[in-house]
Amino acid sequence: MDFSSYDADRAVNQVSPSGSEAAFFTIGDLAREFDVTLRALRFYEDKGLLSPRREGLTRLYSAAERARLEIILKGKKLGFTLAEIKAMVALREGGPMPAGGLALTREKCVEQLGLLEHQKAEIEDAIGELRQMVAAFPVRNAA
Repeated sequence: MDFSSYDADRAVNQVSPSGSEAAFFTIGDLAREFDVTLRALRFYEDKGLLSPRREGLTRLYSAAERARLEIILKGKKLGFTLAEIKAMVALREGGPMPAGGLALTREKCVEQLGLLEHQKAEIEDAIGELRQMVAAFPVRNAA
Protein backbone atom coordinates (compact mmCIF):
# COMPACT_ATOMS: atom_id res chain seq x y z
CA MET A 1 0.00 0.00 0.00
CA ASP A 2 1.09 3.54 -0.68
CA PHE A 3 0.96 5.65 2.48
CA SER A 4 2.27 8.85 0.87
CA SER A 5 -1.30 10.16 0.45
CA TYR A 6 -1.87 9.56 4.18
CA ASP A 7 0.97 11.97 5.02
CA ALA A 8 -0.51 14.51 2.62
CA ASP A 9 -3.90 14.14 4.30
CA ARG A 10 -2.31 14.69 7.71
CA ALA A 11 -0.67 17.88 6.43
CA VAL A 12 -4.05 19.15 5.19
CA ASN A 13 -5.47 18.56 8.67
CA GLN A 14 -3.17 21.12 10.20
CA VAL A 15 -3.75 24.21 8.06
CA SER A 16 -6.80 25.33 6.14
CA PRO A 17 -6.47 26.47 2.51
CA SER A 18 -6.64 30.11 3.62
CA GLY A 19 -3.55 29.55 5.76
CA SER A 20 -5.31 30.01 9.10
CA GLU A 21 -4.93 27.30 11.72
CA ALA A 22 -7.85 24.90 11.71
CA ALA A 23 -8.32 21.32 12.78
CA PHE A 24 -9.66 18.97 10.15
CA PHE A 25 -9.99 15.24 10.35
CA THR A 26 -10.05 12.75 7.50
CA ILE A 27 -12.59 9.96 7.36
CA GLY A 28 -9.81 7.58 8.41
CA ASP A 29 -8.91 9.75 11.40
CA LEU A 30 -12.48 9.65 12.71
CA ALA A 31 -12.95 5.97 11.92
CA ARG A 32 -9.87 5.11 13.99
CA GLU A 33 -10.68 7.51 16.82
CA PHE A 34 -14.27 6.32 17.27
CA ASP A 35 -13.68 2.70 16.20
CA VAL A 36 -16.28 2.81 13.42
CA THR A 37 -16.07 1.77 9.80
CA LEU A 38 -15.61 4.08 6.86
CA ARG A 39 -18.89 2.70 5.57
CA ALA A 40 -20.68 3.82 8.76
CA LEU A 41 -19.35 7.37 8.35
CA ARG A 42 -20.44 7.43 4.70
CA PHE A 43 -23.87 6.12 5.79
CA TYR A 44 -24.27 8.99 8.29
CA GLU A 45 -23.25 11.39 5.53
CA ASP A 46 -25.84 9.88 3.14
CA LYS A 47 -28.51 10.32 5.83
CA GLY A 48 -27.60 13.99 6.24
CA LEU A 49 -26.17 13.63 9.73
CA LEU A 50 -22.64 14.56 8.68
CA SER A 51 -21.55 17.05 6.02
CA PRO A 52 -17.78 16.97 5.57
CA ARG A 53 -16.02 19.43 3.32
CA ARG A 54 -14.56 17.91 0.15
CA GLU A 55 -11.16 18.48 -1.35
CA GLY A 56 -11.12 16.28 -4.41
CA LEU A 57 -11.99 12.81 -3.17
CA THR A 58 -10.91 13.59 0.39
CA ARG A 59 -13.56 14.20 3.05
CA LEU A 60 -12.45 16.75 5.64
CA TYR A 61 -14.38 16.85 8.90
CA SER A 62 -14.25 19.98 11.06
CA ALA A 63 -14.19 19.98 14.85
CA ALA A 64 -17.94 20.66 14.72
CA GLU A 65 -18.48 17.58 12.51
CA ARG A 66 -16.39 15.54 14.94
CA ALA A 67 -18.55 16.75 17.84
CA ARG A 68 -21.67 15.90 15.80
CA LEU A 69 -20.31 12.37 15.28
CA GLU A 70 -19.93 12.01 19.05
CA ILE A 71 -23.64 12.85 19.45
CA ILE A 72 -24.60 10.43 16.66
CA LEU A 73 -22.65 7.57 18.19
CA LYS A 74 -23.96 8.29 21.67
CA GLY A 75 -27.53 8.31 20.34
CA LYS A 76 -26.91 5.04 18.53
CA LYS A 77 -25.44 3.48 21.67
CA LEU A 78 -28.51 4.55 23.65
CA GLY A 79 -30.80 2.93 21.09
CA PHE A 80 -32.32 6.00 19.44
CA THR A 81 -33.51 5.94 15.83
CA LEU A 82 -31.79 8.00 13.13
CA ALA A 83 -34.69 10.47 13.18
CA GLU A 84 -34.31 10.85 16.93
CA ILE A 85 -30.55 11.23 16.59
CA LYS A 86 -31.08 13.93 13.96
CA ALA A 87 -33.33 15.72 16.48
CA MET A 88 -30.63 15.29 19.15
CA VAL A 89 -28.07 16.90 16.86
CA ALA A 90 -30.44 19.77 16.02
CA LEU A 91 -31.27 20.28 19.69
CA ARG A 92 -27.60 20.29 20.70
CA GLU A 93 -26.60 22.67 17.90
CA GLY A 94 -29.55 25.01 18.45
CA GLY A 95 -30.84 24.53 14.93
CA PRO A 96 -34.39 23.87 13.76
CA MET A 97 -35.85 20.45 14.32
CA PRO A 98 -35.80 18.31 11.16
CA ALA A 99 -38.95 18.61 9.04
CA GLY A 100 -41.29 15.79 9.97
CA GLY A 101 -38.80 14.65 12.61
CA LEU A 102 -39.62 13.77 16.16
CA ALA A 103 -38.92 16.35 18.79
CA LEU A 104 -36.58 14.82 21.33
CA THR A 105 -38.43 15.21 24.57
CA ARG A 106 -37.80 14.31 28.16
CA GLU A 107 -40.61 11.77 27.85
CA LYS A 108 -38.85 10.06 24.93
CA CYS A 109 -35.64 9.84 26.95
CA VAL A 110 -37.55 8.40 29.92
CA GLU A 111 -39.22 5.89 27.58
CA GLN A 112 -35.84 4.83 26.16
CA LEU A 113 -34.42 4.55 29.68
CA GLY A 114 -37.29 2.25 30.66
CA LEU A 115 -36.70 0.09 27.58
CA LEU A 116 -32.99 -0.26 28.34
CA GLU A 117 -33.68 -1.06 32.00
CA HIS A 118 -36.13 -3.77 30.90
CA GLN A 119 -33.54 -5.23 28.53
CA LYS A 120 -30.95 -5.12 31.32
CA ALA A 121 -33.29 -7.05 33.65
CA GLU A 122 -33.89 -9.67 30.96
CA ILE A 123 -30.15 -10.04 30.40
CA GLU A 124 -29.50 -10.35 34.14
CA ASP A 125 -32.19 -13.07 34.35
CA ALA A 126 -30.59 -14.94 31.43
CA ILE A 127 -27.16 -14.67 33.06
CA GLY A 128 -28.59 -16.08 36.30
CA GLU A 129 -30.15 -19.02 34.46
CA LEU A 130 -26.90 -19.75 32.63
CA ARG A 131 -24.97 -19.65 35.90
CA GLN A 132 -27.38 -22.21 37.38
CA MET A 133 -26.95 -24.43 34.31
CA VAL A 134 -23.16 -24.20 34.52
CA ALA A 135 -23.26 -25.00 38.23
CA ALA A 136 -25.36 -28.11 37.50
CA PHE A 137 -22.75 -29.60 35.18
CA PRO A 138 -20.26 -31.91 36.83
CA VAL A 139 -16.76 -30.52 37.11
CA ARG A 140 -14.22 -32.48 35.11
CA ASN A 141 -10.72 -32.71 36.40
CA ALA A 142 -7.96 -32.55 33.86
CA ALA A 143 -5.57 -35.43 34.44
